[in-house]
Amino acid sequence: MLRVVGAGLPRTGTHTLKLALARLAGGPSYHMTEVFDNPDHVAFWRAALDGEAPDWCRFFHGYTSAVDWPSSAFWPELAAAFPASVILLSTRADGAEWWRSADATIMEGLRWEGEPAPWRTLLGDLWRRTLCAGWEDPAANAVAYERWVEEVRRTAPPDRLVEWRAREGWGPLCEALGVPVPEEPFPHVNSTVEWEERRRQREAATAQPDEREEGQ
Repeated sequence: MLRVVGAGLPRTGTHTLKLALARLAGGPSYHMTEVFDNPDHVAFWRAALDGEAPDWCRFFHGYTSAVDWPSSAFWPELAAAFPASVILLSTRADGAEWWRSADATIMEGLRWEGEPAPWRTLLGDLWRRTLCAGWEDPAANAVAYERWVEEVRRTAPPDRLVEWRAREGWGPLCEALGVPVPEEPFPHVNSTVEWEERRRQREAATAQPDEREEGQ
């Protein structure tokens, strides 16, 4: 059962949240990295994007929180399916700051000109349907970010909504979940440099054998 439904966009500290919430909520946290590790999940999210009504409870069995895309794109549905959950809106200072981070990380994957992996196609469709028709206009995407944040603030039940930025660490999360603050330092992961290294590893792992040989 999900105790936390993330409503924040990618690049708002969601990978850090994945680790922190796994510690606080008593179970694993669903994140886009789960799709990388489980390619069969793409079909589930593709069906949800196409308007099919999935069995959210069955899909998230064993998870105690869900952050980042694809799940945050469906936060209203998840909030309804798990009515006791906290709705967690992770943010950055503004749309311009968010775009700079997204442009240096997520966009690199979307702009890659190799054979499109299913997760990459899913990510592109999520972007177009949720934020903006394209990803080459910084101003339009910054505005789309601001619009997303304001829509969550406007529509989420106030008594369930918690806003959070990475610099705030454990405090707001622990208060929302009613758990003590851990003694260990708050995790801070998924910098732009770390993202790029993981992207290179994924591309190398999915390259065709002859492509790998040519690169040796």
